[in-house]
Amino acid sequence: MSIDLPTIWAAIIAFAVLAYVVLDGFDLGVGILFPLFPHRHDRDVMTNSIAPVWDGNETWLVLGGGGLMAVFPLAYATVLPALYMPIILMLLGLIFRGVAFEFRWRSGPDSRLWDAGFWLGSSVAAMMQGIALGALVQGIKIENRSYAGGWWDWLTPFSILTGVAVVVGYALLGATWLNLKTTGELQHRARRMAMALGVALLVLIAVVSLWTPFINHLYFERWFGWPTAFFSAFVPLLVAMCAVALWHGLTQDKHLQPFLAALGLFVLSYAGLGISFYPYIVPGALTIEEAAAPDSSLIFLLVGAVVLIPIILAYTGYAYWVFRGKIDPEEGYH
Repeated sequence: MSIDLPTIWAAIIAFAVLAYVVLDGFDLGVGILFPLFPHRHDRDVMTNSIAPVWDGNETWLVLGGGGLMAVFPLAYATVLPALYMPIILMLLGLIFRGVAFEFRWRSGPDSRLWDAGFWLGSSVAAMMQGIALGALVQGIKIENRSYAGGWWDWLTPFSILTGVAVVVGYALLGATWLNLKTTGELQHRARRMAMALGVALLVLIAVVSLWTPFINHLYFERWFGWPTAFFSAFVPLLVAMCAVALWHGLTQDKHLQPFLAALGLFVLSYAGLGISFYPYIVPGALTIEEAAAPDSSLIFLLVGAVVLIPIILAYTGYAYWVFRGKIDPEEGYH
């Protein structure tokens, strides 16, 4: 029995992207929430909660992007020109955010400029990730195996909507993370914010989900045609279950449950994209098989991935285990 290497690699890259979203999403969300916590002490505690893990979370972004270039070079060569601007802005946001994260500790009590930079970098990075996703969902024009669209094709009402949805979703992850890791008034405020953000995210998920099938006939067939309709029908039910778990956890003073429920909403939304896309890697233009590198390259890279990914999972899990529990409000980052 032959091994479907392109599909295996598509699953690996999809996992890397999902791992980045669920892990880096909450620390981007903490930055997005910065303006709602104006006191320096609260902001110090917020950054302390993510300090041990925030930079390691971005390992998955490197793995996903590098893997796409190496394993699906044709998809990389066509998608990147279509998304140059949002990707460049995202990277600039992540860079500026990282600089601001460190410099705010070195600037002493007057860190307002770097706090604003941390918020701006986090918000721009999240917004651009959502816009890039929306642009990919709405389709990329490809002719003769190269991008044939315009410079501003990525900027549409739908991509802006998905950008806002990602910002709100990351903010929800950040609020539930603070509910998990902090105590006192900061935790209470984060919990109240999470309630409002949860409602907003569910509304945005509903609007995006209702809009998406009418963008491309492929999506409509996947969601409403047989047999995929059987599986897609479970997604709204599972989303409702996560929403109930989120609300119950927030109203009953649970700490871990709201965070897991918010992560569940992201995982289910991601699964919905997978149902819509497969077997395409560029919707309606390139399938996984068409965009894949030669099997010899896929096998060579797979050997490295089999060694590398367990190591990344191990040190990531160990970091979260070591720094588990509540943050000491009086403990400094440096």
